[in-house]
Amino acid sequence: MSNLLHIDASIQGDSSVSRRLTARAVAAWQAANPDSTVTYRDLGADPVPHLDAAGGMGRLVPSDQRTPEQAASWALTERLVGEIAAADTVVLGLPLYNYGAPSTVKAWVDHLIAPGLAFDPETMEGLLSGRDFVVIATRGGGYADDAPRAGWDHAETWLPHGVALLGLEPRFITAELTLAKSNPAMAPLIPQADESLRNAEAAIDELWAPSAVSA
Repeated sequence: MSNLLHIDASIQGDSSVSRRLTARAVAAWQAANPDSTVTYRDLGADPVPHLDAAGGMGRLVPSDQRTPEQAASWALTERLVGEIAAADTVVLGLPLYNYGAPSTVKAWVDHLIAPGLAFDPETMEGLLSGRDFVVIATRGGGYADDAPRAGWDHAETWLPHGVALLGLEPRFITAELTLAKSNPAMAPLIPQADESLRNAEAAIDELWAPSAVSA
């Protein structure tokens, strides 16, 4: 039986474009895998704690020497890595916040970089490879090569490096200009925003379509 790990990170609830698109992706995956299961984690509503001085060093301390805080932090790391290890497919919603990934996504990735669980500390081989990692990225503005703020999206460029040690290779579907309809200054960009959203939806619908799977 196939399993998909669905992760949302937006703090915008029902108004979130990334949540709407990840839900569409999960529905497409379930249609292609009718006997599948889905595990859900909401980093926006229930964020994992950042690694801190009290517990974060637990991954570098032998298990019998960990403080209670370090043991609790490591237990959470084991749970988060285990969710990926149990999944055939991972779908992550990645909204752009202040030109970078939400801090909750960074905290999630920090927990995943766990020696012995997610990578071999001797060979540095990633232990989570072989999974389909689909990232639905959303941007309120425009960051294409010809845009005034080209290159300001540091979330989409960071994530492949952030998870590289684990053996995960994300593939991105991106919708941008999502603020065009709510920001009067961006009103002239609404047609481009609509086109970007349509393209993202079409790409999602093709992810696990029979023709895409057999190609």
